[in-house]
Amino acid sequence: MTPQEYCKQKTKESHSSFLTAFIFLKKEKREALTALYAFCREVDDIADECLDHEIASRKLNWWREEIERLFKSEPQHPVSKALHPFISHFNLSKNYFIEIIDGMEMDVKFNRYESFEQLQLYCYRVASCVGILSANIFGFKNKNTLDFAKNLGIALQLTNIIRDLGEDARRGRIYIPLDELKKLDVSEEEIISLKNSKKIKDLVKNQVDRAKQFYDLAIKTLPTEDKKSQKIGLVMGNIYYVLLNEILKDDPEKILNQKTILPGFRKLRISILTMLGFSWIRKT
Repeated sequence: MTPQEYCKQKTKESHSSFLTAFIFLKKEKREALTALYAFCREVDDIADECLDHEIASRKLNWWREEIERLFKSEPQHPVSKALHPFISHFNLSKNYFIEIIDGMEMDVKFNRYESFEQLQLYCYRVASCVGILSANIFGFKNKNTLDFAKNLGIALQLTNIIRDLGEDARRGRIYIPLDELKKLDVSEEEIISLKNSKKIKDLVKNQVDRAKQFYDLAIKTLPTEDKKSQKIGLVMGNIYYVLLNEILKDDPEKILNQKTILPGFRKLRISILTMLGFSWIRKT
């Protein structure tokens, strides 16, 4: 199995909504994005599946060392080998790869966040940094496009957090800031026990409103001259924005016990319409 084949298999196993967007990329950019996404899956799997925190930290440290080797043209892992040809070609910064690993280590060390300020740092590391690297692969003329990628990354991660609220609770994780739970008089026990209520509904609606603010901010910060090159990012944004609206339609208080998903044909339809210039996300 070649490094690229390994990455392709790794991304396929994730069943991510993002994969729908990959089909619109030319071969070189598709391979680069596939390798980047495979890297994210590798380090994310450590945070998700390794129950021993000390072992998880050691594995993440190995990846920090591997990134150093990658940027010295000495990669060892199939994912790093697949990434290697694209590092200089797309001007991918080592710092963002390290930030992603740091974000995964936050998952190892913390299962609660006291405030949105803390949560936003997590979202920046695990999602915005991926978005910024992706923006480099897609190509841009205006450096403000990196602000678009940063804001879109936070919006996408907040959507993930909302969608997976019940699933994360089953694993003992609560990503919604504790000070916001307190403000709405929602206890950690109510979420962990998967207890639907009007308070949970209000909590979810508040989180949805914040995510939409970041989607709107992303659109506002996308320079006109880079809208075409960043179409794949817009595809991802539109798919998740529609998902966010579906969560509201499905009754937000039920999110603890059911996971809202979009069928493949619908994601494909959204992708095609986005490529044709249609957008679900509007400037406000």
